[in-house]
Amino acid sequence: MKFNSVLACIAFQLCGITSAHAYPLDGTDRAGIQRLLGYQVAQEQQGGAKLPPGALLGVDEITLKLLNYSGPDFDALPEDEILAGALKDMFRGRDSSYGVVLIDISQTDDIRWAGLRIDVKQNPGSVGKIVCMLALFNSLAQAFPDPAARLDVLATTLVKAGDWVVVDEHVVPRWQPATGRNRFALLTSGDEFYLSEWLDHAISASANGAGAVIWREAMLIQHFGKRYPVSSEETLAFFRDTPKRDLAALARQVIEEPLRQAGIDTENLIQGSFWTRVSKQYVPGGMSYATPRELARFMFRLEQGRLVDEWSSLEMKRYLYMTKRRYRYAYAPELADAAVFFKSGSLYQCEPEEGYQCAKYMGNKRNLMNSVAIVETNAGKQAYIVTLMSNVLRVNSAWDHSRIGAAVDKVILTNAPAALKETASPEELQNVGRSD
Repeated sequence: MKFNSVLACIAFQLCGITSAHAYPLDGTDRAGIQRLLGYQVAQEQQGGAKLPPGALLGVDEITLKLLNYSGPDFDALPEDEILAGALKDMFRGRDSSYGVVLIDISQTDDIRWAGLRIDVKQNPGSVGKIVCMLALFNSLAQAFPDPAARLDVLATTLVKAGDWVVVDEHVVPRWQPATGRNRFALLTSGDEFYLSEWLDHAISASANGAGAVIWREAMLIQHFGKRYPVSSEETLAFFRDTPKRDLAALARQVIEEPLRQAGIDTENLIQGSFWTRVSKQYVPGGMSYATPRELARFMFRLEQGRLVDEWSSLEMKRYLYMTKRRYRYAYAPELADAAVFFKSGSLYQCEPEEGYQCAKYMGNKRNLMNSVAIVETNAGKQAYIVTLMSNVLRVNSAWDHSRIGAAVDKVILTNAPAALKETASPEELQNVGRSD
């Protein structure tokens, strides 16, 4: 049904937890994302939590940087010696699990790039939700060729969670008109949000339940086409009566098809399984994996307007725009004036070890931390793509990621190597990993 827009992880348990907030603050009327109203209010109120200058772009100020680029893929070009040397210096002595790709897209006639261990393959964690976002936009484009119709479906289609969101540890914002504030709470099976809000919760709040919902809706749009949205009864019947093998095949199709159409290697970037325990019971899945190179290609294709089409690519970039507390790679104060389009993800796992106690993002068996970012800095005159992946055991790498972010920015601005600030205050160490 459509409506008009209106105002713990324990030891030995596998966890993937992260969040941020995205979409330009002036996008409520356009996209139907109600929580943006709460952040607008905070910017205007005395004492409200203020966003950095780089987080205050409007919807129409966000553009794609490589629409006119007709050259080869970034990795078909020779690596830039200055960037390569800077990365080599930056990562000398650091954990050997780090993989990074840096692409300077400031000048479309002079694309520069460099990388280290660019084909390290590991689970992308919540970064994989960008692949589910792509699946949704691809299904929308097939069912509704007119972009205006797609925007209407996103902004006015009210979608009920169902038990697909069970279990999720991420809180999401809910706009409260009576108080003029957002209230944060876990997702429940009775929750209803506009499709655009589910997408925002998946990308910005990184809610696993929201990731499951947008993948589910991509499958429904692919199956029902222009009949979408269908009733809750039809949705239940579809997932109840369709053989599991057919559901698994459809889930793979909606994920893989747009990646392959964009020339992205699905052997090195794929989301293989749903995000919550119950959603995995509905739709069987497989392995998820990514490399810095292929994640960088995803972002490169986004800037080219080649993820589905130009309209979809631009809209996805808006969903990636950070408009709340910055954390991990994006935490660096040096990026305060920069516009950051960002998704982070982590996955950690603990096993028994004498003298070791399991803690968030400090797994001793697996401790993945990944980020993808487009950064537009120096008043938008310079822009670059960076993908960063690591698996540093027993250490929360958030501070290290933030210092890498600051150093990379200086490299782009100065075209010279930059040293990392290695030490942090207790407050910095606490805040760098926080996304609330």
